[in-house]
Amino acid sequence: MQEKTIQIITEDYDRVKAYAETFGVPMPTISKDGSIDGLPVPYPREACGVLRSGYRIYELAQQAEKTGMPVQNPILGRNTAEETYKEALEMYNMAEKLGIQLFHFVHSEATRHIDPLNGRELIEQSRGKGGITPFGERKLVELGGGSIHPMRINATGDTPHLSIINALLAGFDGTDIGPVIHVHYGGRGIHDYKTKVINGFRALEICGEHNMFVQIDSHKHLNNIGGTDGMALAMCLLAEGLGILAGLPAELSAVQMNVTGLNLLADLATIKAFKETMWSKSLIAVPETFQNPPGDLVAESAHFARMAISAILGGAHFYRPKAAESVGIPTGASMAKAIWGTHNVFENTIKVDIRDPYIEERKNEILSEAMAVLEGVLGVNRTLAPDEIRESFWRKYDKDELIDKIVHAGKAGIMDCPRAGGWDLKRYVKTHRDKDGIKRYVPGFTPLNLAAERFAVTSEPVVVPEDKKPTRKQKMVLATVGADAHVMGINLIREAFETAGYEVIYLRGMNLPETVAEVAAEAKAEVIGVANLLGLGRELFPRVQKRLTELGMSDKVVLIAGGRIAEKEEEHALFEEKMTKEGPAFLGVEAFFGPGTDPEKCVEWTIKALERKGL
Repeated sequence: MQEKTIQIITEDYDRVKAYAETFGVPMPTISKDGSIDGLPVPYPREACGVLRSGYRIYELAQQAEKTGMPVQNPILGRNTAEETYKEALEMYNMAEKLGIQLFHFVHSEATRHIDPLNGRELIEQSRGKGGITPFGERKLVELGGGSIHPMRINATGDTPHLSIINALLAGFDGTDIGPVIHVHYGGRGIHDYKTKVINGFRALEICGEHNMFVQIDSHKHLNNIGGTDGMALAMCLLAEGLGILAGLPAELSAVQMNVTGLNLLADLATIKAFKETMWSKSLIAVPETFQNPPGDLVAESAHFARMAISAILGGAHFYRPKAAESVGIPTGASMAKAIWGTHNVFENTIKVDIRDPYIEERKNEILSEAMAVLEGVLGVNRTLAPDEIRESFWRKYDKDELIDKIVHAGKAGIMDCPRAGGWDLKRYVKTHRDKDGIKRYVPGFTPLNLAAERFAVTSEPVVVPEDKKPTRKQKMVLATVGADAHVMGINLIREAFETAGYEVIYLRGMNLPETVAEVAAEAKAEVIGVANLLGLGRELFPRVQKRLTELGMSDKVVLIAGGRIAEKEEEHALFEEKMTKEGPAFLGVEAFFGPGTDPEKCVEWTIKALERKGL
């Protein structure tokens, strides 16, 4: 009954043990006779007095179908179970007042992105940030989490199959594996792309055997790093193919997508393209995250309201309300306000069927791109029709064959986006967000080896900077430190410094502070830029400076930092005030550039700092 899971535990037992030791939680063990101890039976199963099952969540999706109102899927996970439950009660109380049921997405700590066998040092230096711990998951259920509002846990990263075993032990109804296919995470401490896809497949097999609801993949993640709607749809369909081969029921599968609120018709076209082709029974709409959030959160709230309208008119099953989390993990109170505001929008939006021809035109553009990518990935020498992509289509493939085709496509530049994250992935494409809010390809930079006429290209004037040799003598080392896989902001900084003529040695995400200092010393770099979005800068940034001092380099380098000063919303203002009064010395850096900083300002400050130091 649990043959696949038993095989996964047996084959990867060293990592199962490493997970138990690193995170301090009991995991299944192998007995002397080869049997597995400590593995719960599949759902439905009672945990802490509540019958848990992924079908609890699917019932909410069916409810949304009947009422036409998406079920809210708020995200809230704190560093401890007690804190998470206390903050979550604010949301639950609001839901009770409104007479609605929530689908609680519990965000897990960022160390889940890292392989516990090979990255234990990095995990241990970044513990307790970004969300709930593995131990906290179990405690949260004991406290009452998921008793009324079913929960899923964030389990993305190198080894999602291990995090999902933990979630099963804890008693979570569902999980979030995605991105499984997406060329999203990558860098130091991250597995190669093939291992990432294989471990994603293992996670799907565990969910299928145990009736866990799963967000199988995500349009949102690709959108965040410059990808197009068509490319994202193709990747989500490929993830569904893996889900089918893994034995996951369609009722327990969901796809996540962004709505932008910038163009209602474009949002409706994207939702329509997904709903017409996806095999999964649930669509989770998520507001696009601001990369440079406005200071006026009233304006931000208005923007989120526009996205909620797109979700309800498009017929999404679930919608994630957004709190003012641009400054860190939101409080339960701010999330409760977001739930109230979203419900108000849903109740007061008249459901109309908008039949503007633009919607169909844009939908067909998305489908054309998606089919072109699928043809390239699968090696199909004919034009695929969207209505072909059904369960029977995927069952023609062997799981290893499909995995190999996906991995090859990622490494060959067929599946691509401007800020793809893997070290071993080919990057070529360039996109541009047009005035109508849609990301289109820059002419001449559509996916490699695919027919360019199948892809929507921008007609707006776009200047593509030529690759040029550095014009300045100084070098820069740029990296995130700690268990932080967020590279969107640091990518923008990299591009700004390269445009300014600097040679940038880019280490991407997830580095030990000492490693960054050592690379800079070896390269004889004059500038170091480090970032952390988890509120760990106070602990990690000074270690870069300390190692530079040990290497005799502290006076020969300008050290700057970015990210979030504090992890949590309520702490942020205190540290901003401290920064204003004292400067950034308490962070161990010479300058700090937080969210919303114009990259050009960062470059300008650095040029002057180098001049002051005579470097």
